[in-house]
This record gives sequence, C-alpha cells and structure tokens, in this order.
Amino acid sequence: MLVTLQTDARMAREQSLVLWLDDVSIADVPLVGGKNASLGEMIQQLGAKGIRVPGGFATTAFAYRCFMECAGLDQRLHQLFADLDVEDMANLHWHGAQARSLILSTPFPEPLQRAIATAYDQLVQRYSSHISVAVRSSATAEDLPDASFAGQQDTYLNMHGLEQVLSACQRCFASLFTDRAISYRTLKGYDHFDVALSVGIQLMVRSDLATSGVMFSIDTESGFANAVLITAAYGLGETVVQGAVNPDEYRVFKPTLTEGFRPILSKRLGSKAIKLVYGGAMGHTTTVEVAQTERDRFALTDDEVLQLAQWACQIEHHYSRVRGVATPMDMEWAKDGVTGELFIVQARPETVQSQKTHNTLRHYSLLPLPDSLRPVTTGRAVGDMIGQGQARVILTVADIGLFQPGEVLVTSRTDPDWEPIMKKASAIVTDQGGRTCHAAIIAREMGIPAIVGCGNATTVLQLGQDVTVSCAEGEEGRVYPGLLPFTVTETPLGDVPRSRTQVLMNVGNPDEAFRLAAIPNDGVGLARMEFIIANQIRVHPLALLHFDELADESVKEAIAQLARHNSYKPDYFVDRLSQGIATIAAAFYPKPVIVRMSDFKSNEYANLLGGAAFEPNEENPMIGWRGAARYYDERYRAAFGLECKALRQVREDMGLTNVIPMIPFCRTPEEGRKVLAEMALHGLERGKQGLQVYVMCEVPSNVILANEFADVFDGFSIGSNDLTQLTLGLDRDSSLVAHLFDERNAAVKTMIQWMIQKAKAKGRKIGICGQAPSDYPEFAQFLVSLGIDSISLNPDTVLKGRLDIVQAEAAAVEPKL
Repeated sequence: MLVTLQTDARMAREQSLVLWLDDVSIADVPLVGGKNASLGEMIQQLGAKGIRVPGGFATTAFAYRCFMECAGLDQRLHQLFADLDVEDMANLHWHGAQARSLILSTPFPEPLQRAIATAYDQLVQRYSSHISVAVRSSATAEDLPDASFAGQQDTYLNMHGLEQVLSACQRCFASLFTDRAISYRTLKGYDHFDVALSVGIQLMVRSDLATSGVMFSIDTESGFANAVLITAAYGLGETVVQGAVNPDEYRVFKPTLTEGFRPILSKRLGSKAIKLVYGGAMGHTTTVEVAQTERDRFALTDDEVLQLAQWACQIEHHYSRVRGVATPMDMEWAKDGVTGELFIVQARPETVQSQKTHNTLRHYSLLPLPDSLRPVTTGRAVGDMIGQGQARVILTVADIGLFQPGEVLVTSRTDPDWEPIMKKASAIVTDQGGRTCHAAIIAREMGIPAIVGCGNATTVLQLGQDVTVSCAEGEEGRVYPGLLPFTVTETPLGDVPRSRTQVLMNVGNPDEAFRLAAIPNDGVGLARMEFIIANQIRVHPLALLHFDELADESVKEAIAQLARHNSYKPDYFVDRLSQGIATIAAAFYPKPVIVRMSDFKSNEYANLLGGAAFEPNEENPMIGWRGAARYYDERYRAAFGLECKALRQVREDMGLTNVIPMIPFCRTPEEGRKVLAEMALHGLERGKQGLQVYVMCEVPSNVILANEFADVFDGFSIGSNDLTQLTLGLDRDSSLVAHLFDERNAAVKTMIQWMIQKAKAKGRKIGICGQAPSDYPEFAQFLVSLGIDSISLNPDTVLKGRLDIVQAEAAAVEPKL
C-alpha cells in the first residue's frame, strides 16, 4: 500500500502543470529544467546557511509537452525541421521564425492557464499585491556540466499582473526555437524534440535601485580553481550578462577566505556607463546613463564582495558534494535596493575551464615586434590565445549572414542571437562587456580568443583589415594591424620528474600568475615588487605621500586620475601593491613565494609619475642609492613604510603567510639590522607569526661576511647578475664591457661556491634567482653539485631546467670551477 501511495504521489508530481520552487531540487531537472531545479535546490539546502534566493513557482516540462501535443505542434515542427540547415544563415532564420510563429499563434490550453493563474494569485497573496516578477526560461537540457546553454532561451523582467505573466510564459516557450537555440543544440548534439521547457516565475529583486552581476567559483581565464571572480554593475543584471557594460571586477582567494581572512586579490574599476532600470510602466525596462560620480566608485563594498565570495564557496561545495565531483559554478547575483539584501538568482555548473584537461600546457607567444608597432585597440583579454584574420565589422545581428568563416568578428557586443556565427570566427573583438559577458563566455566555450570592452573597436577597425588578436600578453588584450607571426608550444605535464633540489619560478606579472602556477614548480623564488610598481601603480610612492605639495599640475592631474577612488592617495599605492603581491602568493599557495622589496635604481624611480621631484641625479645609479640603503634613509623611509604596510596586509589581512620578504642590495650586516628594525616599526617583525626575512646575495660583502649576515636573516638568494657585475668590476648596463659579463667565470663561481658552503654551515636556506641557471644548463648542474637548496628559473625554462637538474642529481658530479 505504501509503495502504491508513493508511486501515485510521484506520478501526480510528474504530471503537475506547476510546482513551487521550494518543492523542487536538483534531482528535478527533467521536471522543471536546470535553472529552476537549481533555484529550488538552493532554497531547500542552502537557505538555512544564509544564502538568499527569491521565491516563486515554475511551469513544468509536462505542461510544455501537453501544450505541444494538444495543439499538434510536435508533428508540425518535425515536418518543418526536415530540411533545416544551421550552417545556412537564411535557412536557419526562416525555420526559427516559422517555429516561433506556430507556438505564439497557438493559445495555451485552459488547464495550463488556470494552473498559472492560481499559482500567481498565491504568490501575490504570499508577498504583496504590488510585486513584479521575472519570467525565466529553464530547459531540461540546460545548466549541465558539459553544456551551459547560457542565454539560449528568453527572460522577461518586471512583469506585473496575470496577463503579462501568461504572455511572457508563451514567449519563453517560443524562445526554445530561437535561431541561437536551434544552432546551439545542433552544435552540442541535442535532439530538438527531446528538450522541453519549464518557465520560472520568480520574485524580482529590486536591483534596478542597486547593483547586480555575475560570479564564478573558478578563474575564467586560467582555470585556477582557488579564486572567485565577481563582476558588478548598477541596475538589473542583464547589462552585465549581455556585455552592455564594462563592469567592476573582483577576485577573491578561496582557501584563506574560508579561514576567516579578507583575501580580495584584485579590484578593477569598470566604466559602468549605463544601467537597466524599470521603465515607466510595469513590464517595461529602460536604459539610463550612470552619473560620473557613481562610475568612479566601486559598485560593491569589500564586505559585500566577501559575502558573495563566501556564498560562491558554499554553493560550489554543495554542488560538488551532490555530484560527487568538483563542480565550479557560474552564478548570477543581485542586490535589492530597498532592503539592501544580496540574493543569488541563478547557479549552474561552469562548463569551460572545468571540462578542460590540464595534462598539456599550451603557450601562445608573439614573435618580437618592431618598436614602432602599436596596437590598434585594447581591451580585456579572454583566454590566453592568439587569433588572426580579416576583420568583419557587424553592428547589428540582422547582418550576421555576411560573416565568413575564419574572419575576426568585430561588434559592439554580442548576445545569444550571434552564436550561429561566433563558432566560425577566428577571434572576437567587442566595444563593450567584461570577462563574464556573453561574448566572453561563448568564446571560452568555443575555444576562440576574444577581447571585450575595447570601447572603440567598431570605429578603428576596418572591414577586411588584416588583424592579429593577442590575448597572450596578460589581462590586457591587444589588436595589432597585420597578420603577425606567433608560436604555439605544447608541453606535456604528466611526465615531469621530481627533483631533490627545489625548482622555483621567477614571476613578475601578477596577471600571469594563475596561468604560470599550472607549470610544475615548488614555489616562487623571485617576485619583483618593482614590476608591480612600474606596471600596475606607475606612481612614485613619495608623490602620493606628498600629493598636495606637487608643483607640476599635469603630473598631479595624472596621479589624481589613477588614484581617483582613494581619498587618501597613499592608499592607492598600498592597495595596488598588496593586491599584486597577493595574487602571486595566492597562485602558488601554500608554496613559498619570495617577494623582493623594491629595487629600483634612482633613474628608474625618477621615471615614475612624480618621481623626478624626489630622486637625485647619480652618475652610476647601478651601484648607488638602491635596495636596503633606501629603506631606513629619511629621504625614502616613509615610502618603504607603504611597502611594509602592503606586505603586512597580504600576510595578516589576507592570510597569505607563504610570502617571504627579501631585502636586495644589502651591503653590511648593520644595514640589515636597520632594515629589520624599520620593518618591525610597521608590524613586520622577524619571527612573529612565522615571518622569515631573506637577503639577496649580490654584493661580494654578502659572501665575505656570510656568517654575520646569517645571524641577521633567515635565508639567502644569490642574484647572479649583480654578483657577477661586482665580482668582475664591470657595469652590466655598459655595452663596452658586455662581452666580459659571464656568470660562468671562475671568480664568480668561486664566490657562489663559498656562499653555498657558508650558508649550509650556518643552517640557512640558500637558493639562486639570477638569470644564469635559466640561460646555461651547465650552470644549473654546477649549482646542484654544490647542494644548493633551490634554483629559481624563468617560467619558459622551468620544465627543461627540472630535467637538467634531475640529470645533474643523478650524476652527482664534483663541482668544477
């Protein structure tokens, strides 16, 4: 009897025309589609953990099939699609239009209308007679681990009243046969008639009065699994999804976030020029411009960023447990401008990076470019590939039939209607959009390089112009004129042997860190702070500390523009520097990341914005006021304090205690003690909370007084470039003596041998981060024979270097000077 009752209940549920979202779960994809099943799953399973999801109800797949069968639409559509050809744009467009017309001209059966009306009336009674709802399509082949079907069917916002809801439901049914949906299903191998549509009727979050966006529990470009990427803009979320705005971007590190730290790795201010809000009448939306003051500030507070990131981690953890496999998630969120509450309005598996195999590392690289060659336009790089071809500028979806396979698609922005041609493009370039917009998502899914948010691509690129689209130079994507030569190298990662000697990596650019971390490594032996200062800050720290006193108004204006969202200008330096360091540290966490404090020469510092006012003119800055000598000097110590503050934020606020600061060009042990005392004044006390401090070995005095330096510092890293320069008494910037510069010189090797022996005798770590091991395999073998602890190599030589090191360890030869 019990079995009969359970069977009857299941059949009744499967034949329901409407189900409430809080009565469905992820197991109900066949009943209510992927989107609605996921919403119900979160309401049921994660609501108690504080994750807010707007309530509502859904029409069922059974309701859709009843409608199609009762009206005889199935048979008519089968006949219609007999000669469908999705490769022929005109054929695809005609068949899609005919299919939609059939559905829209056929009234809903009376039982379906009554079921929707009853549920809508209950929703109004449950909440408020003034509610508006979002009417969202949810297909039974949707939000799957291997195919997102993102944006294939329609959504209607700000619906009010039963008449609008019924109309929107029917239009959602018809959207199962949009050109884009037909093309996408064909591409993914799904039968058009095996897919049914559910419609979710969900309370609208008043994000038109606040903010909304998209987030991923994985880095969308590199596939780095330990980061949450969040995008945010003002108003309703469709502008972000469709790429109509360039949103703010935030990246948060998951491992230390869940331990209670605040690891916001990066914050990038987007232009956020427009927002979508409710129109004058219910059921309407309109686009308005955003005030400049709002554009110039971040759309989310740090607390809101961290809250969303926590939810992303919880949602990913839940779905991974349910599916029994790691499941990175793609989510949409919204903030209610009336209550100030955050909501999750959609969650589905991420379908690009999570499906990739990572057994092979593929690296795209442009061959050296002429100094005179400049990109035509730049934007946000999607992926790290390079593509090229003739530009095809298309401003409206009505003209997509003009597109030819292999061309570079150039447009203002894309939406799902563009997908039939996107798969044929060699690259995609858009004026608008961020890394989570439609163009970016589809480009990743189809393995196409894309640059989004250029601003001017459709005006500066010409029809038929040969262009090279490079996403291989960091987060900034560049479109170059002409078909430039480039290389693609593939490196299998599965068979790289381990070595006793640690093989570390030299990393300068935080934008590259997540990608580089995929190369087998033991950590970072040299992260250059000055690279972050020069490329991501670009302002002299003293110019920020003395901003109000600057005499050059043009310099002052340039600095003000860079630091426009920092009321206290030095915070710009600390924020950008801490985020750059933290990104590298997170990429390799929990492996050690040795960060060298700033080592600009005075002439290099003078080239930073505002730097000329604070830097002396030195005859030979290479051996002048650099490194440790600056840090305790009254002329620079306040700026060094900003470096220390940034480093302390990374370790204490973000929880990235794998960072080891390293002091460059420290000439005497006494100087080392002064630097440590200066660091302690700013909360970086050696030995406290496990803080180690290393020193560069690059001055002969470091070798001669190695025992004394070992009493001051926890470890050494040999800088072979400067050590060679000062051992041989030559200026490595001088072309006149360049032929004498050779780290393999017997004198240099003797210095290195002494240093390794002394460091090991004192129980201190000793490694090398100079250029020599990357350039000369025999030099790496020499170091291994001395028992060096670690060798830090340039990224492109790490794999080959490890093989050389393994061979050297096997040979165990005596060192030869």
